[in-house]
Amino acid sequence: MTLTKRLSFLLCYVLPILTVFAEGIGGLSYLIVPITVFLILPVLDLFLGRDTSNPTDTNFLELQNDSYFRYLTETWAYVQLTFVIWSVYQIALFPHTTTEFLLFAIAVGIVTGGVGITVGHELGHKNTRYEQFLSKVIYMTVCYMHFYIEHNRGHHTHVSTPNDPASSQKNQSFYRFYPQTVLGAYKSAWELEKKRLSKLGLGVLHYRNEMVWYTVVTILFLTSMVLLGSYFSGHQGIRLDILGFLLLQSFVAFSLLELTNYIEHYGLKRNEVTSGKFEKVLPIHSWNQNYFVSNALLFQLQRHSDHHANAGRRYQALRHFEEAPQLPFGYEVMILIALFPPLWFSMMNPILESWEKKQSTK
Repeated sequence: MTLTKRLSFLLCYVLPILTVFAEGIGGLSYLIVPITVFLILPVLDLFLGRDTSNPTDTNFLELQNDSYFRYLTETWAYVQLTFVIWSVYQIALFPHTTTEFLLFAIAVGIVTGGVGITVGHELGHKNTRYEQFLSKVIYMTVCYMHFYIEHNRGHHTHVSTPNDPASSQKNQSFYRFYPQTVLGAYKSAWELEKKRLSKLGLGVLHYRNEMVWYTVVTILFLTSMVLLGSYFSGHQGIRLDILGFLLLQSFVAFSLLELTNYIEHYGLKRNEVTSGKFEKVLPIHSWNQNYFVSNALLFQLQRHSDHHANAGRRYQALRHFEEAPQLPFGYEVMILIALFPPLWFSMMNPILESWEKKQSTK
């Protein structure tokens, strides 16, 4: 891997810095974060182009085990926790207009969701308890801890089938998909834990149910942030605006996640080989994209085909599959397009149908 590509994964750390900068100025300056993510970076994508380079067989293991890449994601967990606590401190101690409050929460949510949940997803797939713990810490800050269970044990099993709430169907708008994935994933996480505990002869409300603990931990986190913020602000009473801020940034964060889920598997289907049994997950069951800047920001999440084929593979070693269906733009642009269903359908349906036709002739 080139030095440029190694250093490119530091790009994500620019976003919290921009948010801190904007908080110091106030007003509309918070818009620098969404402008950077949804305008500046896509323009850089067009200028710098795609990166289709793959690790060679000879350096794959060396790249996979390179601790530099692991330290980047592990460090982010601490950055995110500190970043959220700092944002609470800012809301508690300094006055914000309604516009500043909303834009600040959106900027924080873009950081904690766009980058944070992406890192949490990467860490959550690893087989070390430390990385899994850091993944849960990240999910805690955005009130989405159930994703750790549902994504790893649900989505990766049922992806691109009718049984997966996080796989969007052809002609399904994001607004129809959103309640399906948010509510369906939460329900799925409880069902997965119920099934696991049932095999152990335990009831669903047993203390070993991870969903129970995730609920308790999230409530304790929110409560502690509100109480500490209220105390240090010197306010006589509970600062509910702090709770509102935390919930709003969480909403922005997990909505970005679900927009990403929407575009990653749109319209793709695994063949049903027998009743209720589907073919093995292949690279062709995920949409891919390889724009250099987008992949740097998102730790190569856009090489999604290889991720589903090899969930334990670290982000720096993920491969590009030319045979996988390819998105026309990076995730940042595709997210914006997904918010406008007619535009999404007019762009994606012909690409999907062309790809399906190509597959049927093989």
